[in-house]
Amino acid sequence: MGIPWRKVSPFVTLFLFCFTTLLHTTTAQDYGDPAPEAKPAKPSKEIETCNGIFISYVFQGREKEYPHVKNVSAQAWSFQAMVTLMNTGADELKSWQIFIGFQNRELLVSAEGAVVVDGDGFPIRVGNNGTTLAGYPMTDLKTAIDTANDMTQMQTQINLKGTQFGLSEKSNPMPKTIKLVNDGYICPAATKKGTYMHTCCKKDPKFKVKKITTKFFPRRYGDLTFTYDVLKAYENKYQAQVTIDNNHPLGRLDQWNLTWEWMRNEFIYSMKGAYTHKMDPSECIYGPQGKYYRDFDFSTVMNCQKKPIIADLPPEKENDDKIGRLPYCCKNGTLLPKTMNETKARAIFQLEVFKLPPDMNRTALNPPQNWNIVGRLNPNYKCGPPLRVDPTAFPDPDGLPATTSAVASWQVSCNMTKPKPKEAKCCVSYSAYYSDDAVACNTCACGCEESAKCAANAPPLLLPPDALLLPFENRTVKAKAYAKIKKYSVPKKLPCPDNCGVSVNWHIDSDYSDGWTARITLFNWDNNAFSDWYSAVQLKKAFPGFEKAYSFNGTRLPEVNGTIFMQGPPGLNYLVGEVNGTHPEKDPRVPGKQQTVISFTKKGIKDLNIVKGDGFPTKLFFNGEECALPKELPRRNKNGGNRAAAGLVPAALIAVLTCLLLT
Repeated sequence: MGIPWRKVSPFVTLFLFCFTTLLHTTTAQDYGDPAPEAKPAKPSKEIETCNGIFISYVFQGREKEYPHVKNVSAQAWSFQAMVTLMNTGADELKSWQIFIGFQNRELLVSAEGAVVVDGDGFPIRVGNNGTTLAGYPMTDLKTAIDTANDMTQMQTQINLKGTQFGLSEKSNPMPKTIKLVNDGYICPAATKKGTYMHTCCKKDPKFKVKKITTKFFPRRYGDLTFTYDVLKAYENKYQAQVTIDNNHPLGRLDQWNLTWEWMRNEFIYSMKGAYTHKMDPSECIYGPQGKYYRDFDFSTVMNCQKKPIIADLPPEKENDDKIGRLPYCCKNGTLLPKTMNETKARAIFQLEVFKLPPDMNRTALNPPQNWNIVGRLNPNYKCGPPLRVDPTAFPDPDGLPATTSAVASWQVSCNMTKPKPKEAKCCVSYSAYYSDDAVACNTCACGCEESAKCAANAPPLLLPPDALLLPFENRTVKAKAYAKIKKYSVPKKLPCPDNCGVSVNWHIDSDYSDGWTARITLFNWDNNAFSDWYSAVQLKKAFPGFEKAYSFNGTRLPEVNGTIFMQGPPGLNYLVGEVNGTHPEKDPRVPGKQQTVISFTKKGIKDLNIVKGDGFPTKLFFNGEECALPKELPRRNKNGGNRAAAGLVPAALIAVLTCLLLT
């Protein structure tokens, strides 16, 4: 695609001429061919006055894309831009990351010289919230002092290509902002002039620099972390070990699938402790791998994909001499939190990786980029780029009181993210002793397909509590009859279902002067069961009063925002799937179900109002996934409900009696 230079101002053209330097791409992580000497152009005034990290964004032009439409907001434009980072300060910048505040519904197609931090590959939607990019292959920016003003080590450039929407032909589609996101830097608002913007990020004088005693980056905390250790290195291949650690008290993965992206045409020859979903050597045979390894037998190669999908082995392969016999492997992709089982909070697998030129020496080691991991019904994780850390130390294999070290190590840190609206995997319904109405799960809480048969944005219908036991498709008749009795209006176009495989009902069971009780019920509407399940509830004001969960094992997790952690005791730790009713020809299907009563005290808690919201969770989790909460609370009946006289019966006794009745 040609660049319409007529749209680029003379000032920007001069800037590009001055600062487009030939960047030498290193051929290895540690060593490479010596870079040719480059004579830097005379700096501009903006760079001369910057004592820090100078960042610029140059919009280089755009062209109208097909299809051509009359609607301006729907017209797509392809664009090109260049981002330049230059270290003009006295401190080296390691593992640089920048944020670009795209605001024109951009779809980023490529970013030469960088990778997207959140782990998604290209193309990726980055507008209207922007995106963070990390340097690759040039991750660090050295200083002029340490390099004798060598621009190839001080400066890096990112060539951006993408698509943007909703712009007139004469507009200048610039980002809202550009800034460095590394700790310890302050970036003022970017200065804009036509198709050019820049900012100078300086060291934060208030930032306390931690004393680093390691050669590389210190290891960071993440809700989930990967360690990529190179155990053995050869000229054309290396053996690596991947360790997955689940560090969050509520984090979990079931049947995990891990993906990453090879950046230098590597391929996986063999694996232990895991396998790739696709075992096909054709991409190697017809790709650059086959051209270089002409006499290589690719029939035994495990995977040649640029983005392989890796999964854990089942337990029966644990003692397999060829692909098993690794500690922490072969759990069918289950990673439990350490609060449940420390030995099941880690997974390990090994792989043998072959390389291609120009990386044909044992120090040319490049970890894969764009890490991402997903589970069956589990939290969403956002992963950063691999950071070089000090080599991992391992116990001596011969049992000697010594340690051995990896050749090189990288760490990838991932953190749990809150599900977006209508993208949850579980949902919550509310009910209470003082209300005839049950507030059902939100409409389309777990997503909706476009349909003219139901309203995707309408609130759910109020239901009688017993309707929560029925599958959604069997609730309509009961919901309409209930609305008629209660004189509630029913829209012609009924709300869509919640479409969640798991739902949780939170029921306020009683409320007395000295305490109160709640009942939590888990429903599994899926065909597959959940083993070793757990649930967690966050209650802001009422949390200190937690006493006991009667049918589950309940513990406090005060370090996680006042959370009550509950799991099934032996015999109740298996949440079965949905099954047919007694008479399948006429009875609706029956979900798997587990429930318990929870008792609370009010002692020492001032102004606790259960009915007005203090008795309802602020967050509720199932197997680590944050469930979608209703947008309203149950409404009190006009007669005030059936609350017993305050103080006549202790809340704990009510809880025991309710539990016995449930049993």
